[in-house]
Amino acid sequence: MTDAAALPGQPRGAVSSGPATVRAVNVLAPNPSPMTLDGTNTWILSEPGSDVAAVVDPGPLDETHLRRVVETAERLGKRITTTLLTHGHWDHAQGAGRFAELTRSPVRALDPALRLGDEGLAPGEVIEVGGLELRVVPTPGHTADSLCFHLPGDRAVLTGDTVLGRGTTVVEHPDGRLGDYLDSLRRLRSLAVDDGVHTVLPGHGPVLEDAQGAVEFYLAHRANRLAQVETAVENGFTTPTAVVEHVYADVDRSLWPAAELSVRAQLEYLREHGLI
Repeated sequence: MTDAAALPGQPRGAVSSGPATVRAVNVLAPNPSPMTLDGTNTWILSEPGSDVAAVVDPGPLDETHLRRVVETAERLGKRITTTLLTHGHWDHAQGAGRFAELTRSPVRALDPALRLGDEGLAPGEVIEVGGLELRVVPTPGHTADSLCFHLPGDRAVLTGDTVLGRGTTVVEHPDGRLGDYLDSLRRLRSLAVDDGVHTVLPGHGPVLEDAQGAVEFYLAHRANRLAQVETAVENGFTTPTAVVEHVYADVDRSLWPAAELSVRAQLEYLREHGLI
């Protein structure tokens, strides 16, 4: 068995519901799959001693899960007053409308189409919920509307799908763009280096104890894949499908459709920079 401390980001271990930091509690959604890993992590965030909480990514439209999130908050003595979305994919946001009904709270997102209520989310905005401070970090790339939330009180960052607890994420071309994604990873690296963030609370997979190590791994992985794609094109593999079959031969074939989206983003990036 591999020591978790030797893995990228130092994953904490098995994914489960329960406290992850002083201010963050996970409620794991029952939607495991090759793309969602163990399922969606729904985060309940609150300041110690406060009776109100925010929820990040209520998850899929699963009544049992949504009610479990509410019940978990109630057992902690918390009332949910706001719901925040890292991005609009169904496994993070599909249940938001029903969750808003259950909690009578607004849903805030970067994409106006996902909002329920008058307030959205803006890059750099500071959100305050019962003394809890969250800072909105723009991280487009996986999708155009992707955000992370910096939780300075726990020296943590909630990353949605921008950084996962295990493996790497997809750049969902054409909505997602590789140049944006690389800039977003560098922004997260700055949070680790300059702001002391060490814990990653991801949208899927285990909590990571080494934020900088995780982001450095992602940047190195992207550079390596980009070089592989460039070489594949030089060797005559010019279509996205052909590149996937050549470069991603070691990846589970069920993930090839998602890999093709990333390849399309990489090909676009290489063309934009005059490299192919």
